[in-house]
Amino acid sequence: MELENIVANTVLLKAREGGGGKRKGRSKKWKEILRFPHISQCVELGKTIERDYASICEKQPIGRLLFRQYCEIKPNLQRCIQLLDAMEDYEVTPDEKRKSRGEQIIKTFLSKQSPQRVDIAEVFAERCRENLELSPCKEIFSECRKAAHEYLSGAPFADYQNSMYFDRFLQWKMLERQPITKDTFRQYRVLGKGGFGEVCACQVRATGKMYACKKLEKKRIKKRKGESMALNEKQILEKVNSRFVVSLAYAYETKDALCLVLTIMNGGDLKFHIYNMGTPGFEKDRVQFYAAQICCGLEHLHRESIVYRDLKPENILLDDNGKFQNRYLGLTF
Repeated sequence: MELENIVANTVLLKAREGGGGKRKGRSKKWKEILRFPHISQCVELGKTIERDYASICEKQPIGRLLFRQYCEIKPNLQRCIQLLDAMEDYEVTPDEKRKSRGEQIIKTFLSKQSPQRVDIAEVFAERCRENLELSPCKEIFSECRKAAHEYLSGAPFADYQNSMYFDRFLQWKMLERQPITKDTFRQYRVLGKGGFGEVCACQVRATGKMYACKKLEKKRIKKRKGESMALNEKQILEKVNSRFVVSLAYAYETKDALCLVLTIMNGGDLKFHIYNMGTPGFEKDRVQFYAAQICCGLEHLHRESIVYRDLKPENILLDDNGKFQNRYLGLTF
């Protein structure tokens, strides 16, 4: 058994490192698997897809990236995107540096004399400057951001839908609709066990990316009357989009199990770090850093009207960089 564990660990580590080859863990057929369908095959999807600016250009990573690439070919739109990025950066700037960062944004994007000015935002310059002098809070540029998104969601978004960038988006969405089965992944060692099944490491054959596959055994779910809980967890994970909560990448079923493919967290759980890494407990700065991340995750859940009722150290996972994410959302409503 010990030898089997050593072999399983070695195989998993090799997979995490990309297999040591040029393909970085991808299948020999990865180009074929990820080949885009011809744009003519996307016509029906183009007619039925929901054309919502917030969904396509803000929430969906591929849509956001392609819309930004489209904006890069038009100087006025590119400046608008740069302003949005600057305002986002302002919100996470430390308190002591926020005023100077705000002044820089006003000077660069809101001033009439600046070659990088954004015309739709000029009207907010004086108000933002006054509020910045009074108190450099996070909300100073909120009206400006709203105006920028309203502008982009109008004619620019309409023009984007007639561009080759939107055609590429439709091709990605068609690719996304390919059926997901157990053959989509390579399965590796078991990482942990729970009341309804086990969690194992897995790797997408097409991309080589590692995930954690949570397998919920159908017999156990039925025996313990956990159908609504399993469905609840899937629906919540689909709804939440937060860097502080594990993300649902794929979902599929086999004859015996329901499978949720989630973000893999290789850093262990908080309980292990508290009691097993050096002297038990943490220093004050580390506690504050971890507490801030947990609060951000809970805030993102609360925005979606989700209450997390199972918050405990063993349900807080760390990634390779020491960042936290909440897991096991089955006990939420």
